[in-house]
Amino acid sequence: MSIKQISVFLENQPGALYAMTGVLAQNKVDMRALSLAETKDFGIVRMIVDNVYAATTILKDAGYVHSVTPVLGVAIPDTPGGLNRVLQVLTDARVNVEYMYAFLGGKDVDHAYMIFRVEDEAAAAAALASRGIKVVQQEEMESL
Repeated sequence: MSIKQISVFLENQPGALYAMTGVLAQNKVDMRALSLAETKDFGIVRMIVDNVYAATTILKDAGYVHSVTPVLGVAIPDTPGGLNRVLQVLTDARVNVEYMYAFLGGKDVDHAYMIFRVEDEAAAAAALASRGIKVVQQEEMESL
């Protein structure tokens, strides 16, 4: 049901993000989505990739501190109000959204995709599915 998100901790300095993405690029890991949050001293890169096992092995071998977190991928109709409808379903189910980020669906021009980190993934997935909102599986995300 969930998608595996990789979080990488980086020093907040010029070139740190470039170096990390370069290691992945050299090893043919394709990033599907990426979010960067920063503080004064460090940044957190959250990303969805096409091959989680390869990416985590490469990052570990390169000395990057990282973790893998389950998140929810949701296909949202790329129309005004599409995101609001999803948020209404989660609100009705009393599921809190901790953070989220978006990306376009590659070959799927009718949908945008959102990655949600929620308190109760099972409740969120069930609520969304019951309202006809597509929850994306890991395999599908890897093929976008």
